[in-house]
Amino acid sequence: MTRLVLAAGSTRTAAIDGISAAAAAPDRLAHTPAADAEILAYGRPVRSPVAPVSPDGCPTPAVVTRAVRERLSFPVTVVDSGLAEPTGAPTVTVGARPGDDIREPDPVPTAPGAFAAARQFGRRLPDDELLLAETVPGGTTTALGVLTALGEADVLAPDGADAGAVSGSLADNPLGLKRSVVAEALEASGLSPGAAAGDPLVALRRAGDPVLAVVAGLAAGALDADTAVTLAGGTQLVAAAACLRHRGRETPLRLATTAYVDADPAVDLEGAAEALDLELTITDPGFTDDHPAMAAYERGEAKEGVGMGGALALADRAGLPAADLRDGVREVTDRLLAGDEGGDR
Repeated sequence: MTRLVLAAGSTRTAAIDGISAAAAAPDRLAHTPAADAEILAYGRPVRSPVAPVSPDGCPTPAVVTRAVRERLSFPVTVVDSGLAEPTGAPTVTVGARPGDDIREPDPVPTAPGAFAAARQFGRRLPDDELLLAETVPGGTTTALGVLTALGEADVLAPDGADAGAVSGSLADNPLGLKRSVVAEALEASGLSPGAAAGDPLVALRRAGDPVLAVVAGLAAGALDADTAVTLAGGTQLVAAAACLRHRGRETPLRLATTAYVDADPAVDLEGAAEALDLELTITDPGFTDDHPAMAAYERGEAKEGVGMGGALALADRAGLPAADLRDGVREVTDRLLAGDEGGDR
């Protein structure tokens, strides 16, 4: 059996102006991970007061993952990885708390404990394969913080590009802003680039977010139990892979992401996969521009998140017709935006 495990949490880094497109307004960002978990579990928000939509109207990637789930019926587990707002989805607790702005000296003090608890949980899951996914607004910036602290800032950088590359939810990726924030973060924590090489828990605590700590812990535990692990996401999951490699883990790892991340000129996924010894799966959902959600993805918004790349890989593996997938995305999105009562209860 293949299970999708969603690590859902928050970092105050997301409140930095211009960093994230994970909500229509800044005051809604804190609700996005809680709502994503509910959409994945029930097909719509049930407790969260908002539907996660970008300022330009792009719905959360949770609609894609949910559309695949409604057709393939794979099980989902949500891990509370520092939620700032409560969710109506059933969750597992690992002691994570919301992360502070990474420009604070100790933004994620719960990272080591959450990693350890998540590792124990990952060891005990009985499934044949885990798809590990995330939802955390601002997470590409904190991922860049972790990569920089590990000395891996350039692992995603295309040849000839400046070091410090990650993708992002905005069509116009504010990479300069992210690099500036990370530089301030390392200075506040007294770290130089590469100072946490070989010690990812320091990188996660001083420059990361609680979600990334939980994903890395889940992966470590599952690999301890010889469970197949697929990191279901984009450049944030590359940071999780780097954490595992810096703990000395040489086990084969898979990364499943979308063609939208692969098409981002700011990053070189193939280069990162080679550097970190990742088996890379890139899936193009074949979206058309005749529906607002799919048109937004085609413009380069969202790109990935909430296990979208992993779900698309499962759909491809199962032979789900592209037309069925597109119909599902329309249905879930329309239900979400209309506040319909549909979906599982």
